Amino acid sequence: MANIIRNDPLGEVARFDPFRDIEDLFSGRRLRSLFRNMPETPEIRMDVTEDDAAYRVKAEIPGVKKEDIRVAIDGNSVSISAECKRETEEKKGETSLCSERYYGVQSRSFTLRHDVDEAKAEAKYQDGVLELTLPKKSGSEAKQLTVQ
Repeated sequence: MANIIRNDPLGEVARFDPFRDIEDLFSGRRLRSLFRNMPETPEIRMDVTEDDAAYRVKAEIPGVKKEDIRVAIDGNSVSISAECKRETEEKKGETSLCSERYYGVQSRSFTLRHDVDEAKAEAKYQDGVLELTLPKKSGSEAKQLTVQ
């Protein structure tokens, strides 16, 4: 037989000790437990690989049209954002019982070791996966100084 546990959503706040638990608060563990029933903004999951010439990024962004994806490159900083739009089609006599899909803007930013050559960068989107090829700028090697 399963144990029944009473849920007290404000219990975490009532037990809050500002001096002992400040690190937990800023790490997000306490806030996540308070708002566990609220929908989270989905995170864009990605893989980043590198070779001598370029970075390659594969980012999962399912359910988005390619027109709603934006990629911004500024030196060695890359930002990806995508908007999931709610379908507004309603049929006569139909009632929505449950809606768990996320609608809104998702974004992800990251910094690379080398500057990206924006003119040669490429982006492809197919089957919910965004593939970026980000060539490294030539001449972006770090300069070594001789200590005198």
